[in-house]
Amino acid sequence: MAISSVGVGSGILTQSVLDQLRKADEAQRITPITLSIANENDKQSSLAVIDASMTNFIDSINALKDATLFNGRSATVTSGTSVSVSATANSDIQDFTLNVTQLAKKQVSESGAFTASTDKVSTGGLGGTLTLTVGSGTPVNIAYDSTTSLADLKKLINDNAGTQVNATILQTSATESHLVLSAVDEGAKAITITDSAGGDLNSNLLTANLTDLQTGQGSKFTFNGGTTEILRDTNTVTDLISGYTINLKELGSSSVSVVQDTTNIHTKIDSFVEKYNSAITELNKQTLSSTDSASRGIFSGESTIKSMKSAIQNMIQSVGGGVGSLEDYGFSVDRDGKMSVDKTVFDGLLSANASNVEAFFNGGTYTKTGGSQVTLTGAFVDMSSIVTAYTKTNGILDQLKSSISTSITDLEDRKTSATASLDSKYAILKKQFIAYDAVINKINNTSSLFTKLTSTSTNSSSN
Repeated sequence: MAISSVGVGSGILTQSVLDQLRKADEAQRITPITLSIANENDKQSSLAVIDASMTNFIDSINALKDATLFNGRSATVTSGTSVSVSATANSDIQDFTLNVTQLAKKQVSESGAFTASTDKVSTGGLGGTLTLTVGSGTPVNIAYDSTTSLADLKKLINDNAGTQVNATILQTSATESHLVLSAVDEGAKAITITDSAGGDLNSNLLTANLTDLQTGQGSKFTFNGGTTEILRDTNTVTDLISGYTINLKELGSSSVSVVQDTTNIHTKIDSFVEKYNSAITELNKQTLSSTDSASRGIFSGESTIKSMKSAIQNMIQSVGGGVGSLEDYGFSVDRDGKMSVDKTVFDGLLSANASNVEAFFNGGTYTKTGGSQVTLTGAFVDMSSIVTAYTKTNGILDQLKSSISTSITDLEDRKTSATASLDSKYAILKKQFIAYDAVINKINNTSSLFTKLTSTSTNSSSN
């Protein structure tokens, strides 16, 4: 039977009455659940924002607790132009001077004259084996024959001895060419060419007829004002101080300073401060207590989020292993909870005692005033442990997410059940209304008939 038939007979128990009754029931039983679901969904959305902020925050902390953070080095030539210097990670921090008294040079030798690059190197057509030696290097044997030209020999030398010497042909005039041999490496490395027994190599190529265009020599320099000359084969010195590459460029004295490279440290500290402020700003917003519902934070009554906020704020004072706090190193928090860092303070302590700063932040042996030592886990390591408890997989935030999701599911199940209960109730009530309406309509009809009969009888008596 259609709903539209409700109340048709009597006009009393109508669909409008049913709708009003249902609306009152829904306000009491369904609306509170709907509002609770909306609130839990808002929590879920807000928690996603908090979770993203905390993920960024823990990433910035982990970047700072990287064991290589303090290993960077910056080398600067503070005076002079005779050298350039680079320093690898974790090399010694120091200042020193270098006085370059001799630059290393490569041996460059030139053969006797040939009329052209096409001239044959075999004088009698017999051929043989040329032996080329550069300094104390391994001798290289190169076979030649009656067809081998000077140009061919140049290529054979480069192909077979290219790791020790570079060969080229220098044409000095229209009728004169020379084979030029340049040692690959610097140093006193004479170039010699000999012929095999029975060979007929052009004598212009033999050692006796080679002319030194540049005599190979090693470099010489003194260190830190010393008088003892230090000798090397090359102008690139990598074995003077571990981790340093020193390039000798010209004669003269230069001063060098190798210091802690703070660029990377500053970048990561700036990121840490930024992510801390972002996380605290979001937590302040979401936990704000207020009588005004519009500004009150959705987690104002949530102990988990409020505890996390307190733990983060307390880190400024709590981490440090009992030998100080972040404030000692230039970190501070203003009245609004925003963090900042005075890098001048930080850099000053780093310059004064880099090992103590590294131990404080990343762990290690910290030397107290007076000489006693203590082993620290590191402030950044401690911070990582505190924050990771909340951000890790299946950590405190994940458990809260799961709790909210479960609450939403339970509320939706309750709403579905309550709605079904009301559907059943009003389906029955509708049938009852239709039945009652029929009874009322029948009574009304009977009453109408009785009234008519009474009226008729009264009229008959009067007549």
